[in-house]
Amino acid sequence: MLEFIIQAIKLLVDKPDEVNVDIIETEERLIYELTVGEGDYGKVIGKGGRTISALRTLVFAINAKEGGKRARLDIVD
Repeated sequence: MLEFIIQAIKLLVDKPDEVNVDIIETEERLIYELTVGEGDYGKVIGKGGRTISALRTLVFAINAKEGGKRARLDIVD
């Protein structure tokens, strides 16, 4: 899952070397905290939040299919 998130985000941004994803695991869920380079937040969020919404849906669906904990993708600035 982590590799999927990183590769998808790197394709969207201008500074792929600055993409970082940290995992926070609680008893009930996995939280993927995404940080990107300056100026790339808008590209990840997309117009009206559509891009990040689609990514969050994919992360949730893939993780649900694998039968793991609930997953959430957050952008940290």
